Amino acid sequence: MRTQLKVTRDGDAFIARLTPRQVSAMYEALSFLRDPDRGDTELTLLIGAGREAVDALLERLAGRHTESRDFRLTLEELHMVHSALTAAPTMFCERGGLFAQEPFHIRLGFYRENFDALAYAVVRAAAEA
Repeated sequence: MRTQLKVTRDGDAFIARLTPRQVSAMYEALSFLRDPDRGDTELTLLIGAGREAVDALLERLAGRHTESRDFRLTLEELHMVHSALTAAPTMFCERGGLFAQEPFHIRLGFYRENFDALAYAVVRAAAEA
């Protein structure tokens, strides 16, 4: 997965050029954590936003994307994406705190390194914009 992001500022928002795989990783992380069994408090702690904000962002990221495209994201939405990418792997810790790579990959379709690199790229790109 390409881990570089091109982000430009547009007033209070950011315009992020995302590849289909980047959009997919963001969508998978958010939708996994959005599980209906997760309470509002837990969701807010994990992602930094409630169900309504998460659902709105998921709706914008949903669908089959075949080429790179621009997404207009607020700082809060970038924070939600970053939080989801970093929090999702913590849900796959087994006894003793070891990370379970195989179940993570099966459920989310990515390796943890992909999520880590994308989360880092989000922060770097926004900071440089």
